[in-house]
Amino acid sequence: MKKTNKNRVKEFIRVDHAGERGAIKIYEGQLLALNTFIKDDDLKKKIEQMKVHEKEHCDYFENEIRKRNIQPTKFLPLWDILGVGLGFGTAILGKKAAMLCTASVEEVIDEHYSSQIYELESDEKELKKKKGKNASEFQKFILKKLKQEKDKKKIVLKLTFMVLRHCLFVIQGGSTPTSMSLKYRLHQDVFRI
Repeated sequence: MKKTNKNRVKEFIRVDHAGERGAIKIYEGQLLALNTFIKDDDLKKKIEQMKVHEKEHCDYFENEIRKRNIQPTKFLPLWDILGVGLGFGTAILGKKAAMLCTASVEEVIDEHYSSQIYELESDEKELKKKKGKNASEFQKFILKKLKQEKDKKKIVLKLTFMVLRHCLFVIQGGSTPTSMSLKYRLHQDVFRI
């Protein structure tokens, strides 16, 4: 049986935990704006549902961190602030910006999971299955609903680029600096919209 590099597994779990927690913080920021300044009950309901969905994923990775005795990224407090700020700011800009932010973040997370799956061997069946399930849920639950919200105007391209750069920053902060191919793909993604 071929074994997975344990250092890579630790890195994956650390990064995935930071990403799932970051997604929750973005939703919390959006809900803060929706509960204080913006009144859109339909959007609020969607975001609350997505937050619950992300919480399940985050709980899984928090459990893996404890179970495997992995040190979470030291940047979590910074990611929390940036995530809430990004969520709040995009919700203030309106429904399209909020949903674009969500779609962009989830797209990066989905691609990240997909790239990790290929490095997991049979000794990490459960982790591989969970990542595949998360990616599949993402495609069914998020992409279908949120891709419709993307708009091709210049401001949207700039917002998408900002969100993708934020995700890359978080991903690189939780991993070793081997993410150059991801960085290149993120730059391509901005122009693929």
